[in-house]
Amino acid sequence: MPQSIAFRVDSSHVIGLGHLMRCLTLANALREGGGRCLFVMRNHEGNAARIVKREGHDVAVLPAETAAADQDIADDLPKHAAWLGARWDEDARQTLFELSGRSVDWLVVDHYGIDFRWQKMLRAHVGNIMVIDDLADRRHDCDVLLDQTYGRNAADYGQLTPQGCKVLAGSQYAVLRPEFAALRAYSLARRANSKLERILISMGGTDPDNVTVDVLAALKLSPLPTSCTIDVVLGSGAPCVDAVRQVAAEMPWPTTVRVDVIDMAQLMADADLAIGAAGATSWERCCLGVPSIIFVLAENQRMVADNMEEVGAAVVLSSAAGLLGKLRDCVSVLVKSPDLRSSLSAIAATLTDGNGAMRVSACLASRVAR
Repeated sequence: MPQSIAFRVDSSHVIGLGHLMRCLTLANALREGGGRCLFVMRNHEGNAARIVKREGHDVAVLPAETAAADQDIADDLPKHAAWLGARWDEDARQTLFELSGRSVDWLVVDHYGIDFRWQKMLRAHVGNIMVIDDLADRRHDCDVLLDQTYGRNAADYGQLTPQGCKVLAGSQYAVLRPEFAALRAYSLARRANSKLERILISMGGTDPDNVTVDVLAALKLSPLPTSCTIDVVLGSGAPCVDAVRQVAAEMPWPTTVRVDVIDMAQLMADADLAIGAAGATSWERCCLGVPSIIFVLAENQRMVADNMEEVGAAVVLSSAAGLLGKLRDCVSVLVKSPDLRSSLSAIAATLTDGNGAMRVSACLASRVAR
């Protein structure tokens, strides 16, 4: 197994928590094999370095956004280049400084603002480079590329990666915490119960657009059973936490707002219906076979949502316009249709089994000595 792994990943109110959480899950899996992990993160507003430290990994924090980030951005830079908070070459130099004195077996890069230029600057200073991506919109210089999007295939990166790069494509490689695989059998077994009495809402760790409040407002108009309970999950960095708590207190059904949860897998496994964003948590819901209504809240979520909708693995709402009516109607149909809920569950469960982190770790271990 690789003994020293560095991650270049960010989180913020704009970027969200998804990139960081999948890297943290992979880091925990690599630590199980004896690896030591360092996270290099920029001090963006709303960053979650505290979560990495809580998990016991080393963290190097780059300074907050610099003046260099405001300089002219060339047309050929990544669309999300501004997310770096610095010019790409400055970010690369800062990262190199944090890696100095370390023998790094693998550098894992999960950042929409980074492409092959940044990676070339780091190439000679690390053993191997792995990229985690789900856009397939820019070139990379890496040894392994992971894209856990359902429906993605290696050919999508044929012109974007160097010869010899191993591409791990598809939701079978979805990097999930081990508790999801551990609860899979329990969760799938309880789907035989046709009741709809517990709803889980998770619109992302930060929910910068406050969609959670709109979802609660729509549910308030829905024909949910009187015995229903609602769980709302948010990160402590979400700007809408107070507003959500206020709306939750006025719901006709018991509604609990949970912040920085550590038992997300259990909450999902116990849910009869999930309402959430079509981001990384899609694979957690699929692993546990939770019938889901998912929202496209960012353009990079559209392929996930479209592919899941096409095979009948989720109900998709892709527009904020008319949200109250659309969600009310969807919930009404699902309340009355246990067969539809069962179908959504069964199909979703085929998309990933929760063992993706093990598959990715094994790949890195097999190539570490190259």
